[in-house]
Amino acid sequence: MTTVPMDIVNDLFLRLPAKSLVRFRALSKPCYHLINSPDFISSHLSRVLQTNDHLMILLRGALHLYTVDLDSLDTVSDVEHPMKRGGPTEVFGSCNGLIGLSNSPTDLAIFNPSTRQIHRLPPSPVDLPEGSSTRGYVFYGLGYDSVNDDYKVVRMVQFKRDPDDELGCSFPYEVKVFSFKMNSWKRIESVLPPIQLLFYFYYHLLYRRGYGVLAGNSLHWVLPRRPGLIAFNIIVRFDLALEVFDIVRFPEPIANGDVDIQMDIGVLDGCLCLMCNYDQRYVDVWMMKEYNVRGSWCKVFTVQKPKSVKMFAFMRPLVYSKDRDKVLLEINNTKLVWFDLETRKLSTLKIKDCPSSYSAELVVSSLVLGCKGDLDNIKHRKEQRDKEARESKMLQNRMISCQRDSNWSYKQKQENSQRRAGRNRKEE
Repeated sequence: MTTVPMDIVNDLFLRLPAKSLVRFRALSKPCYHLINSPDFISSHLSRVLQTNDHLMILLRGALHLYTVDLDSLDTVSDVEHPMKRGGPTEVFGSCNGLIGLSNSPTDLAIFNPSTRQIHRLPPSPVDLPEGSSTRGYVFYGLGYDSVNDDYKVVRMVQFKRDPDDELGCSFPYEVKVFSFKMNSWKRIESVLPPIQLLFYFYYHLLYRRGYGVLAGNSLHWVLPRRPGLIAFNIIVRFDLALEVFDIVRFPEPIANGDVDIQMDIGVLDGCLCLMCNYDQRYVDVWMMKEYNVRGSWCKVFTVQKPKSVKMFAFMRPLVYSKDRDKVLLEINNTKLVWFDLETRKLSTLKIKDCPSSYSAELVVSSLVLGCKGDLDNIKHRKEQRDKEARESKMLQNRMISCQRDSNWSYKQKQENSQRRAGRNRKEE
């Protein structure tokens, strides 16, 4: 049989989705080592990010997670993960094919839905500061630090001195950063005063504000202006490389504008975006073309309230179509629609067999975390497979035993019947 040169195999494999590559490791030892190599994993990720091939939509229903390929919406796959429990598991970010999962502030993980590999974060206790009585809101963020080639999780916890005081001006807080490379947590001691304002009750009530948005090697949270509390609209950012907080200014035209505008942030085409919702009638989408340059903000499109929805409380862009004439939007945490940039018309993205209500995350198909997973997960999966094999063997043995008993019983009945027939013939 003719052997295909490995450089050609390498080029072919780079064009395939991660799910296929996980299976193709079994083709041969050279294929196994190629697909598991850090250089191949990095090259595969780079190509996926450049071409937008093999994009997936992660759907979070009431209790379950699902994935569906953006190019093929006919098959929805359940996402089984070791974090799964009786209640819902929060998804707090997506980055390079990884998602952040949370059951509680001390039960967190980084998970790759393409390879089904998971890295559980070591628990980091949340200690109540002196004088605090309860834990308040928890904010999360997942991002890739390209400067240090490291994946990081940011956890910000707010505490209350008085459970009934929602407008206190000095909430204690704790900020910790997890480094995947070091597999450890680090406390951030020096924090800008505006970060405390993230924890006012009115802020958290706006959907998804607690999840950091990744752009420009930083995680971001929007902080809307509010009379008597916050004088200016600002965006708080956490630099993943320097591990410090800073401020990103809003566009000049809206920095001191109408206080009733509901603002949120997202990312589109790798750029930080700002969504300004005007009384649920329409949403202006602004994009920062050059990161952290205030003058590079520009309004890219406006979306009017769809006639098919009663409320237009939440909207964010996810991705451009491949021909870049449409943008995929998530609306009200219940539906996905394509927005035509030329005609301004909306068309629903119909996904077969998906839950009726879901939140969505865009996930690229990648091999990040490798195909092997962490040692604890490998051990758990091996034990599970061994247990299933033992149970299957026991069931098979019981079935064989039952079959033998049945055959013996049938044979005995036949012999008894023959004896009775013989006796009857003799009596006749």
